[in-house]
Amino acid sequence: MGVEDNKKRAALEALKWVHDARIIGVGTGSTINHFIDALGDIKGRLDGVVSSSEASTLRLKAAGIPVLDLNAAGELPVYVDGADEANRHLQLIKGGGGALTREKIVAAVSKRFVCIVDDSKLVQVLGGFPLPVEVIPMARSHVARELVKLGGRPDWRQGFITDNGNVILDVHGLSIIDPPHLESEINQITGVVCVGIFARRPADVLLVGAAHGVQTLP
Repeated sequence: MGVEDNKKRAALEALKWVHDARIIGVGTGSTINHFIDALGDIKGRLDGVVSSSEASTLRLKAAGIPVLDLNAAGELPVYVDGADEANRHLQLIKGGGGALTREKIVAAVSKRFVCIVDDSKLVQVLGGFPLPVEVIPMARSHVARELVKLGGRPDWRQGFITDNGNVILDVHGLSIIDPPHLESEINQITGVVCVGIFARRPADVLLVGAAHGVQTLP
């Protein structure tokens, strides 16, 4: 039994939270890939899915699941996504796959945000995983200097462009004691598109896959 097994356990548990929803939001990442694969078994119940990334869109279409535009779909009953780190307040760090902006948009329009992780992602304090920040390309150096002032060590994710045409700075060395405050502070830096702290809109449910089963928080 390993990490992938734990991810799959959490993904399968998330199917129970879809219930009778006809349209759902689906995130991005290795744990979500297990969820998308499982959705293929119930796709006849779905009118469609709103995807947070081009990568997930391709996987959904390959599974024969219709992908809808968020502007046409409107408010979503449930959104299922993973995280790079999560604490017991259901606050998250996301963006390791670079889809943080679209993920935050889909989370914002969803009534319930179900986050699925393996137990290695559950931490006491966020920040061990480098914090992704999506930035307008011309503002990269300016934003990096401002992030240094906040105590971080930003590293440009070279060779990577987001689905929105922007760049990512991964910020190392942060111990995020007050996630909502730091989320707001970084969002105020000119040139920042989105920061990968999901605290002002945290998850509503956290499903943690482990060798002994799936823990549901809170």
